Amino acid sequence: MIVAFSVAPSGGTSTDSVHDAVAAAVRIVRDSGLPNRTSSMFTEIEGEWAEVMEVVRRATEAAGQYGTRVSLVLKADIRPGHAGELDGKVERLEAAISRQDR
Repeated sequence: MIVAFSVAPSGGTSTDSVHDAVAAAVRIVRDSGLPNRTSSMFTEIEGEWAEVMEVVRRATEAAGQYGTRVSLVLKADIRPGHAGELDGKVERLEAAISRQDR
């Protein structure tokens, strides 16, 4: 499965930036050893259900240390028997774009 998620604490300090909380969450993801990538709005992680959801839980808890509550947005692509889709989906998209440009 691939999960795209974002976490943001609230109820903490009066700063508008949540970069320290997001950094703590992303560190958990990167240290997991699972395939992942982070963009300006989401972190994507790929693996089996239990291991991915455990990492999301831990990342959410890490962000939660920076506030009194946490907002979690999560989208999942659950496709048993497939691996390498974090890159595979993007490669197929780029190939389709390339074919259309011809």
